[in-house]
Amino acid sequence: MDGRRPLVAVPACRRILDPHPFHVVGEKYLNAVVSAADALAVVIPALGSAPALTDLLGRVDGLMLTGSPSNVAPHHYDGPASRDGTLHDPQRDATTLPLIRAAVAAGLPVLAICRGFQEVNVALGGSLHQNVQDVPGMLDHREDDGGDLEQCYAPVHDVKLASGGMLERLAGRRHVLVNSLHAQGVDRLADSLLVEATAPDGLIEAFRLRDDRQFLLGVQWHPEWRVLDDPLSCAIFRSFGAACRRFASNAQHERHHELV
Repeated sequence: MDGRRPLVAVPACRRILDPHPFHVVGEKYLNAVVSAADALAVVIPALGSAPALTDLLGRVDGLMLTGSPSNVAPHHYDGPASRDGTLHDPQRDATTLPLIRAAVAAGLPVLAICRGFQEVNVALGGSLHQNVQDVPGMLDHREDDGGDLEQCYAPVHDVKLASGGMLERLAGRRHVLVNSLHAQGVDRLADSLLVEATAPDGLIEAFRLRDDRQFLLGVQWHPEWRVLDDPLSCAIFRSFGAACRRFASNAQHERHHELV
């Protein structure tokens, strides 16, 4: 590369804000891309236009999928109807699910967090529990609604990292404490993914692609929260940023050879 920071696409959520639709991304995710991945973040509106999404992939060096209060709609993984009152975001689903498949096909680095973690599993053929806390033998992985942000994002349970996996290499150990702010979770893991971490109840907490030539890491917890204060969170974003820089450098090299 010529010293420029890589460009990371961050798809937005669509929200109605009194009374107009807006496309929004949490600031903590954008800050983590800039401060820990040493990259630039560009917010992608949740318009769900497949041709525009395909064109987008040729202009960015990475894709980050964020958490959100909304759930992936169950018809995308042949699940039962959601409970009344469940928040969905069909425009985000229509944007992220095809974008994930296209990004994987293009070899683009992908970092997926919470809802994004669930989106990757669904996009690649897996399924979800809609309410993990109702599954026999599973813990309640939801945050404490009565707490402030510091309480909500505080580490609350252990995860076991896969031996020899990406996260064990980044963490330098087999067990870490993570925060937990979700009701949905992985039920059936997509065939193209490998488990990177599990919770004490066996719930999958992280995965990567089986084909480790491409960077794709999904985590169920929130490493973007106070990213610079946690060594593993920082290492996750730095590793993602490094993959984006390699992708950008390879793409630039290929364009140079096409011209000469």
